[in-house]
Amino acid sequence: MPVKLPRQRGREPETPGVRGVARVDARTKNLTRRLRPGEIAVIDHQDIDRVSAEALVACKPAAVVNAALSISGRYPNLGPEILVEAGIPLVDHVGKDVMHQVHDGQLLRIDGDEVWLGERVVAQGQVFDHDVVQAAMTEARAGLAVQLEAFAANTMEYLRRERDLLLDGVGVPDIRTDLEGRHALIVVRGYHYKEDLRTLRSYIREYRPVLIGVDGGADALIETGLKPDLVVGDMDSVSDAALRSGAEIVVHAYRDGNAPGLDRVRKLGIEPVVFPATGTSEDVAMLLADDRGASLIVAVGTHATLVEFLDKGRSGMASTFLTRLRVGGKLVDAKGVSRLYRSRISNLYLTLMLLVGLSALFAALYSTTGGRTFLLVLGARWDDFWSFVVGIVT
Repeated sequence: MPVKLPRQRGREPETPGVRGVARVDARTKNLTRRLRPGEIAVIDHQDIDRVSAEALVACKPAAVVNAALSISGRYPNLGPEILVEAGIPLVDHVGKDVMHQVHDGQLLRIDGDEVWLGERVVAQGQVFDHDVVQAAMTEARAGLAVQLEAFAANTMEYLRRERDLLLDGVGVPDIRTDLEGRHALIVVRGYHYKEDLRTLRSYIREYRPVLIGVDGGADALIETGLKPDLVVGDMDSVSDAALRSGAEIVVHAYRDGNAPGLDRVRKLGIEPVVFPATGTSEDVAMLLADDRGASLIVAVGTHATLVEFLDKGRSGMASTFLTRLRVGGKLVDAKGVSRLYRSRISNLYLTLMLLVGLSALFAALYSTTGGRTFLLVLGARWDDFWSFVVGIVT
């Protein structure tokens, strides 16, 4: 939340605005790993998406300064509204120069639409509030038809390049992890992944699915107290601890075989499986689970709707759309599982519950004189019944 600067008695009032240590990174995903409460995030993120905004809000910065357009008008992205609703000042479109003029650790001051470094203004933009966001979102919805056309074109291009992989599974590598006939739980650090994992605890405990973390999704599993069986991704947002957890590692590579994350994994003494494919890492995880015989694929934090595909802000999301069509018969989103799934009680648990209940009943009866008399009568009747049964048998 914004920090109000106090006035000191006997002195001139301090300069107005919000102050904080600057954290600068063009990639919001990288910045949120080191952004601390009360600091000022300086980013270069066109069309801030929902996942990035929620990650920023979780860090509790004093303000966010964006060099690019937070809402460019291409489509109604959800990020700026989330920041504004959280009460975090957003200074938009201050220009690319701020990324070079401001460095990590410097003290910044935000005064209205101006960004101050010491005694000079280093950037100026537009302050986003609720009215500004709503006006920009209304204008952006007008450009949605253009984005749909581009999305359709990207979808056809991806289908042309990867039809063998999508239709016949050509190029899917062999892995050690056994998925045949089992459920697979694929976790992406995306929309509501924490809430979904919490609601799936009973399901995970009972069905014991193969746990697949997509990049940072592996850390999400570990944070929940679970151990991933597979880690899939380009390895740009997964921790060393997750890579060393004992899970099998599948590095997502480009179609030409170039895998930027391969060297990092090998430096940890791990020899991974390499999966060259176009598209996103969550696509690779789904195709891998499907091709290796998973009977059901439960997706956590993945993209399920057209708005979410567009909100991701990249044309490559067309691959996710087609991948979902490819594995559609097996794919269930986490929210669907949590709504439909009801924890089953096994016969063993029912028997134990019955025995505990009977024990409590006998203890209660034995604690009173009348109860003890009743138990003696019941014991005598049982002896008579048992003698009768034995007589018939013999």
